[in-house]
Amino acid sequence: MVSSLRHSRTTAVVLVTATAVVDILAFSMAVPVLPDLSRRLGASPTTIGLLFGIFGVSVLMTSVPMGGRSDRTGRRGPLLAGALGLAVSSAAFAISTTLPFLFLARFLQGAADAVTWVVGLALVADLYAEDERGRIMGLVMAGTNIGFLAGPSLGGWLYEVGGPRLPYLVVAGLALLCAAGFWWIRPPVHRAVTEAVPFARLMRDRQVRVCALTIVLGGGALALVEPTLSLHLADVAGLGPARIGMVMGGAAVMSAMLHPGMGRLADRIDLRRLMLAGLGGIGLTLPLLSLADTFVSAAVVYAVFMVPVAAMVTPSLAYMASATTASGVRSFGVAYGIYNCAWATGLLLGPAIGGAAYEHIGFRALMWTTAPALVVATLALTRVRVSRAPAPGV
Repeated sequence: MVSSLRHSRTTAVVLVTATAVVDILAFSMAVPVLPDLSRRLGASPTTIGLLFGIFGVSVLMTSVPMGGRSDRTGRRGPLLAGALGLAVSSAAFAISTTLPFLFLARFLQGAADAVTWVVGLALVADLYAEDERGRIMGLVMAGTNIGFLAGPSLGGWLYEVGGPRLPYLVVAGLALLCAAGFWWIRPPVHRAVTEAVPFARLMRDRQVRVCALTIVLGGGALALVEPTLSLHLADVAGLGPARIGMVMGGAAVMSAMLHPGMGRLADRIDLRRLMLAGLGGIGLTLPLLSLADTFVSAAVVYAVFMVPVAAMVTPSLAYMASATTASGVRSFGVAYGIYNCAWATGLLLGPAIGGAAYEHIGFRALMWTTAPALVVATLALTRVRVSRAPAPGV
């Protein structure tokens, strides 16, 4: 029994999901905790912004190299190192007494995040065939929503109970448990993962580029909406932090419910079409968000907005693996490194563009101007000809 669990691909997926949850807990706990901790060390608002931003820089620097390394050496070692890195970076937050040390901890956290997601998704792609990947990726994404739901509130509660160090010590302990799990497991390997994959070779493939651009646009749109919607709900609807948190939490619950269903749908229909339909749907539903002027209307329209987001995200995870296989590459580390870089690029650009635009034109105009731009970009991506669109079971 123990031996079968140790070699089970289900065990591997559970561990990947658990580590991703811990990673998201670490990231989302920073929202209520890190600004106060930074101010205690004398940081200005600009410095706090840079502290949040260095996370994305680290993700961009780490994703492709670590994906390539996992292609050459296998997945288990990098995943173990990523979980240990998450534990070390979280412990570093807990003992930070200077701003430079806090910046170092945040940079290490970004690197650990990159390894967790890039190599973890590559392992899932290794273990499951094309006609199963959508369902499994959907389950992974549904599981990780636990982190988004619990992170800010758990971080705030632990902060109140034990001060600014306790949240990060709890995350460090959870990350060590995940590291122990990766040390113990021996997942089956269905294909060679020791292939050196040139980054340029994958980026020349049109399907890979379409997937990456979709993630930059869709992830950027989501990252644009999150902070500006919060500002809009506070300024126009008069909602406080607790009710805004409930709106975001309700959307996270909706997202968790949608991902498994989108995963099963992705296994049955064309991945590219579903992914691009989701991207176009994001553009079409952006104007609905401008109708959010009460707590109820905000909760409803933001939950509706999660439908196209899930329709884009879940199939895109499977599509990247399928596009990589179609290009003649049999290892997925670099491919998911590209995916993670695309996501990080969107997360960096979205809030910057959204924040500046919100100040000048307001939330409603921002939604109505972003919507057609996103729809036009989607139509352009649908016209990109590819040699073969990955389909389930191919």
